[in-house]
Amino acid sequence: MGINAEILIVFAGLCLMVGLLVADFTRPGFVMFSVVILFMCAGILSPKEVLAGFSNKGMITVALLFLVSEGVRRSDALGHLVKRMLPKKTDVSIRGGYIRIMPVIASVSAFLNNTPVVVVFIPIIKQWARKVRLPLCKFLIPLSYAAILGGMCTLIGTSTNLVVHGMMLDAGYEGFTMFELGKVGVFIAFFGLLYMVLFAARRLPDDSAETAAGGVEAAEEDSNVVEAVIGSRFPGINRSCSDFDFAKHYGAEIREIRRGGMPLTDLDSQIFREGDTLILETDGSFIATWGDSSVFLMLSNGRYHEPVSRGWRKWLAIVLLTVMIAGATFGSLPAVQRLSPDIPLDMFFWVCVVTVLMGFFGIFPAKKYTKFISWDILITIACALAISRAMVNSGLADYIAAHVIDFSSNASPWMVLVVIYITTNVITELITNNAAAAFAFPIAMSAAGQLAVDPMPYLVAVCIASSASFSSPIGYQTNLIVQGIGNYRFKDFVRVGLPLNIITFVLSIVLIPLFWSF
Repeated sequence: MGINAEILIVFAGLCLMVGLLVADFTRPGFVMFSVVILFMCAGILSPKEVLAGFSNKGMITVALLFLVSEGVRRSDALGHLVKRMLPKKTDVSIRGGYIRIMPVIASVSAFLNNTPVVVVFIPIIKQWARKVRLPLCKFLIPLSYAAILGGMCTLIGTSTNLVVHGMMLDAGYEGFTMFELGKVGVFIAFFGLLYMVLFAARRLPDDSAETAAGGVEAAEEDSNVVEAVIGSRFPGINRSCSDFDFAKHYGAEIREIRRGGMPLTDLDSQIFREGDTLILETDGSFIATWGDSSVFLMLSNGRYHEPVSRGWRKWLAIVLLTVMIAGATFGSLPAVQRLSPDIPLDMFFWVCVVTVLMGFFGIFPAKKYTKFISWDILITIACALAISRAMVNSGLADYIAAHVIDFSSNASPWMVLVVIYITTNVITELITNNAAAAFAFPIAMSAAGQLAVDPMPYLVAVCIASSASFSSPIGYQTNLIVQGIGNYRFKDFVRVGLPLNIITFVLSIVLIPLFWSF
């Protein structure tokens, strides 16, 4: 297949997109939207195709799951669970802490958005680590990795799975059932957690608990010292401290900015970035005022703050979450489908019902529901679907797939699986998981078509490889959060995460063909 002008335009657009995302030029959603508009102006995408992603069932499901996760977070069920699981003895070992808390985190993350799970658990684990005199930096990267591993096990565990599921539905396939990805995900989660229990502690930095806690130690004596992680809606992103008057906007003074595990000097000249950790001098109302805002990913003053919803709402939130999971699981069974032929009782149906009920009963504040949705992630997903379509329309997906097949030992389906996995995994470490899935999906579909094999093994590999962001803090938001809080450097993620990437890769290419034949 030859190269035409449309292939060159799409390829150039993708290179530009990757470069801007790696350079953190602006928000990922806006970068990808700009590339989509470029493709529309070039006639590669029609306006209908540009807008199709915004009505995609997987994208809407992700949006509603943000609200469900917020309801569960406010119920305090997660905090209550993890506080009961943490060892109470002061002579506990780091490995003992891992054994108690990481399986819980992975299990919860299989059914809830990873970011609120990590945000809820960080202050609890901070308090516990100081109490038992263990280094906090030994626990935060494992916390993020456990959440990622748990998310691989179910359809709703991560937005990436739902993105691929949505693209499969658009392509005329049935998509994934609730626990289908768990056939491989559970094995990866088990051996991933085992690796961290056995080896993570010695590969993580050896800072003391006092050093790792940084400014929050000061908060023990002064509750007006707050640690804040900048979120996607922070209006000062890509602006300098001198240009953006933080004190005027939030009534707080910046003591310190941390990025990449290091405190920054000459604060006035620094540019705010998403994921930066700020140490703030505030008044007593700061957390109460900004705690519900997506301006900050996390706020902490060294104390665990009880969520707003208490009492019967806690139990109702758990009941509704259970109903959603059970409904989506059994709704795909043929016997259940025959009972309701006109209404598909799939994940989308149940998350819609549960979201409305949670809002109606006040489990999350319905009047503020837009605050709990990460709109940049949704725009990223919608644009990712359009970019995927542009790769198909231009012929770039077929062109890359043909070269992947030529490169892969005379069109061996197994070798194509290896190449697709590695390519997707490298891209997700550089940009974002959803963008990586959008890039890999059309190539996987085209490769399967040219080989005349079932595309399912390749699509599962895209899901796993897109989520397996362990070697850098860039590809997954939870890694970005813990990097600043734990004072980690980039090399810390490589030291701990690269072996986990290899474990995930080996298990995937061995197990995927066993469960989904070519």
